Amino acid sequence: MEEKIRIASIQEIDLRGARTFRMGELEVAVFRLDDGSIKALENRCPHKAGKLSEGMVCGTNVHCPLHDWKIDLASGLVQAPDEGCVTTFGTEIDEQGSVFILVEKEVLQSASGT
Repeated sequence: MEEKIRIASIQEIDLRGARTFRMGELEVAVFRLDDGSIKALENRCPHKAGKLSEGMVCGTNVHCPLHDWKIDLASGLVQAPDEGCVTTFGTEIDEQGSVFILVEKEVLQSASGT
């Protein structure tokens, strides 16, 4: 079962920019792409734990600021020749422009340590 969490208004996230928020121990990066869509993933590169929110967004990818690993914002997959994956979260934008992420209850419980 998913829980819907409001994180921002669409106007609060710059085009090709990122915003972060915490859910217990889990930090999530939310990106606004050129087409206005919103993507959300764990704010941690699988290589050396770089903050993805500080990376550059190019198309539908974010480049880790530490070692330039390229990560697909939709799937969380690290692009070749590197390997790995980042947890992604579904997103929604309502008619009022509120941005939500969709998080499995188990993930929320795990993040809060319960």
